[in-house]
Amino acid sequence: MNDFCPIKRFDHLEFYVGNARQAALFYSKFFGFTNTAYRGLETGSREVASYVMQQGDICFVLSTALFPEHPISESVFKHGDAVAVIALEVPDAVSAYKETTKRGALGAIEPTEEEDGYGVLRYAAIHGYGDTLIKFVERNDYSGVFAPHFVTRQQADSSNFARLHSIDHIVGNVEFGAMDRWVQFFAETMGFSLLVHFDDRAISTEYSALMSKVMQDGTGKIKLPINEPAKGRRKSQIEEYLQYNNGPGVQHIACATNNIIETVSKLKKAGVEFLHVPTTYYENLEERVGKIDEPIEQLQELGILVDRDEDGYLLQIFTQPVQDRPTLFFEVIERHGAQGFGEGNFKSLFEAIEREQALRGNL
Repeated sequence: MNDFCPIKRFDHLEFYVGNARQAALFYSKFFGFTNTAYRGLETGSREVASYVMQQGDICFVLSTALFPEHPISESVFKHGDAVAVIALEVPDAVSAYKETTKRGALGAIEPTEEEDGYGVLRYAAIHGYGDTLIKFVERNDYSGVFAPHFVTRQQADSSNFARLHSIDHIVGNVEFGAMDRWVQFFAETMGFSLLVHFDDRAISTEYSALMSKVMQDGTGKIKLPINEPAKGRRKSQIEEYLQYNNGPGVQHIACATNNIIETVSKLKKAGVEFLHVPTTYYENLEERVGKIDEPIEQLQELGILVDRDEDGYLLQIFTQPVQDRPTLFFEVIERHGAQGFGEGNFKSLFEAIEREQALRGNL
């Protein structure tokens, strides 16, 4: 099949936040990101302040509006601090925009060029689920720190304590009955294919259930699982998310590491809070998942989950929500060949989430 919308990699994720300066400190002190670039009043940006935060190949842009009537302010009022833009680096932003809109995507930002002394940056965007934008960024003719109008802050610290190196996948939550429509959207407008499907029989507990389909691009680098709630006895985690996010959006970001024990140990020491896993999960763990290289007692001490598929095994752990609304959270993942998403852990994971929902009075 002709790849009409080739994608190089995740370029960045832009968060709309209430206070970008404070958010930058949070991601620096808690998660080990470095503030490498900035725009704001001092650089001539009169409406928005943005902090570029980098770690390995991961790039977050934290943006806040300087006036209440700005669209970023309206987004924060509606969604809280949230991922507003999923930016993908492409070889040709104009072509990506034309090909996707021709196939039914709704344009959000027409092809645009910005220029400074480091060259020309080209970008465009289409609408994704909820208020999320999917942005195409072309860097062929640009060599600046991030984008025009940004100034350098400091070099990324390659020895940072967390050592997260890349985005593994980004999960979106959509309303009941909308999952298949968004699966079709990514397939038809961007050429993605269905990697795996989990129904409510695979992802359910005594109280709640959900369904999920994982879409990926032709290279397999870009993975975008999409969740929707399924009928259960109580309010599911997806329904809780949709209520507090005021609609669909990015539920969690999975960041990859090469040493999850070291990474999680240091994240916990820095103050990152993770979901609690009962000690019973680790009873007979190797009988369930096979031989692994990591000491079980260390995994148990940190609350790290293990799963295996036909290609190998993976280790994963999930943070608490990173703001007061029970919406966005992070996953830390280390893969040893496995291509799955920890489906063997779904029941344990969702029961852990339900315990937190109960504490919030939302189960």
